[in-house]
Amino acid sequence: MIRVGLTGGIGAGKSTVARTLTERGAYLIDADVIAREVVAPGTEGLAQLVAAFGEDILQSDGALDRAALAAKAFVDDEQRKKLNGITHPLVGARAFELLEAAPADAIVLQDIPLLVENGSAPFFHLVVIVHADEDVRLERLTGQRGMPEDDARARIKSQASVEDRRAVADVWLDNSGTPDDLAALAAALWDERLVPYEGNLRNRICAPQSSEEVEPRPEWTVQATRLTNRLRVIGGDKIADVVHIGPTAASAGPAPDVLDFEVRLADGKTPADVAELLADGGFPQRSVGVHANADPGRAVSITLK
Repeated sequence: MIRVGLTGGIGAGKSTVARTLTERGAYLIDADVIAREVVAPGTEGLAQLVAAFGEDILQSDGALDRAALAAKAFVDDEQRKKLNGITHPLVGARAFELLEAAPADAIVLQDIPLLVENGSAPFFHLVVIVHADEDVRLERLTGQRGMPEDDARARIKSQASVEDRRAVADVWLDNSGTPDDLAALAAALWDERLVPYEGNLRNRICAPQSSEEVEPRPEWTVQATRLTNRLRVIGGDKIADVVHIGPTAASAGPAPDVLDFEVRLADGKTPADVAELLADGGFPQRSVGVHANADPGRAVSITLK
């Protein structure tokens, strides 16, 4: 099983990617759907919201009046934190239940609008960002959804920046074209990367790595930072440090396009203590003390110290 985090700014086209991947077999966990589910009539979540914000957040039929709740919950940080303190644990618990129910060979697609903002990117095998320029998104929100322009601009500005999204993006899908263009990109991602990645991970196979040298690439540093964060999450307290080493760290001249890492184990830990953790996280063992990436889209070599 691999977990793929999907996100993008409002109006970027995330739903097109989710639909395309789901049609091809992805196991979808949609945070927005869960967020509505956990506060449906009769749920403990709705009861907690009423206790916190009052009976007037309900419609006449007993369902949540989202506009009335927003008017109370978004007036200041204290009220926003109160809302998040109720809903976030419920959404997280339900998402975990769905994840536990996924087949062992699943490609799990977790559609999370605030994935970047909540800092959860390192917990996924891959993060897919759907991007469209702000003027394109603004036109979609006002023209297709009928959203007032001021509201649309405010929603866009309140979300993560392009730079923040690029920092966590293993895959960047540009949606400046048509929905069909975007669907084609998503289908190619499924066929060429996600399916091979899941099979490699499940069978503990390292993806092939080319020895062909390339000129230094500016993205090496950003990719290395992203993978360093992921390795630290995977290893937890069994890892003392992760260091990007080798030619791609120096970027001094042509080198194979392979990111080399030295993972320094915590005191008393051995390679055997982290081998399965790394394999589950997407880095199967190549030999004792050496791991590599199961992801065919990013060559990685890891030496345990």
